[in-house]
Amino acid sequence: MGNTAKGVPGRSRGWGGVATMAAVCAATAALTALIPLSPLSHGVSRPDGGAWDTAAALEPAAVADGTAGKAADCTDPEASLPASPAGGPAIDAIKQRGKLVVGIDQNSYRWGYRRADGTLEGFDIDLARAVAADILGDEDAIIFRAIPTNQRIPALENGTVDLVVRTMTINCARIKQVAFSTAYFQTGQQVLAPKGSSITGYNSTLADRRVCTAEGSTAYEALEKKSYGAVFRDEADGEEGDKDRLTVPNQLDCLVRLQLGEVDAVVTDAALAAGQAAQDPAIELKGGKPFTTEFYGVAAKLGNDDLVRRVNKVLDDYRRGSWMAAYDKWLAADLPGITAPPTPKYRNN
Repeated sequence: MGNTAKGVPGRSRGWGGVATMAAVCAATAALTALIPLSPLSHGVSRPDGGAWDTAAALEPAAVADGTAGKAADCTDPEASLPASPAGGPAIDAIKQRGKLVVGIDQNSYRWGYRRADGTLEGFDIDLARAVAADILGDEDAIIFRAIPTNQRIPALENGTVDLVVRTMTINCARIKQVAFSTAYFQTGQQVLAPKGSSITGYNSTLADRRVCTAEGSTAYEALEKKSYGAVFRDEADGEEGDKDRLTVPNQLDCLVRLQLGEVDAVVTDAALAAGQAAQDPAIELKGGKPFTTEFYGVAAKLGNDDLVRRVNKVLDDYRRGSWMAAYDKWLAADLPGITAPPTPKYRNN
């Protein structure tokens, strides 16, 4: 695959294009900030039926009882509710509104990114459209709201979106905060660094090196468990100034910092890292393969069981047909060798 996306001109190549890349990412960041704060559409109600509160949508998620991070009783977080085409309160609200509101990324190459003409495309975008087509009979009956990595859960809790389809890993902590569909993609954490770097992967070569992760990401959690001496917390860096230099709101910010030489490596999902490596031939994935096993799911607000069941029904159909076509179109060039989607797991209730 080439290093220039279709419809995306002027992609920076290597370290010589840092200024251009920074400008492009700054423009993308501006769009990210604008979309969640602008009215969605005249006459379109909020997913929970209330008035739009864009300030609340940007507040951090609250931890109700401190048990989310422990989740000691969680043994199989990927098990979701059985698939069903039935309706319910959440489905009825979407139908009454006439639009499905979905939180997505607009700057993850091949997953959810904005073309030069302003349109969104990618693997997650196609999946979100499939859900809209099933519920509303029209894949264009959808409103996309760009949200940064650290606002995925708040966007659901605050009623800003119906669903989040944004490379979101299912895990024991998160199932205490949101309701997940069955898994639609398997990935894992991996290290991204310059090709000439002495960093070889998730190992002792990270010692004393500056490592960037996105706030609220499973990458940050992995480093909290075992960092190999890497410097990954802003407060531990010993420098005044940008407090978001190592832990950033959006994972793409890490790529910019890597290109500018502000960090030595990035830890993120291999699926996202592969897209970033495709954007810049001077960087590469280190370590050969991911050092964790994780699964992406579609997230909904806790309690919206009818919507989760309906999404699982869409995913059952999607796996039998459109999934491989979407993989071949968007991901095969950078993530070769995948022959099938992950097998869904269901709970007994």
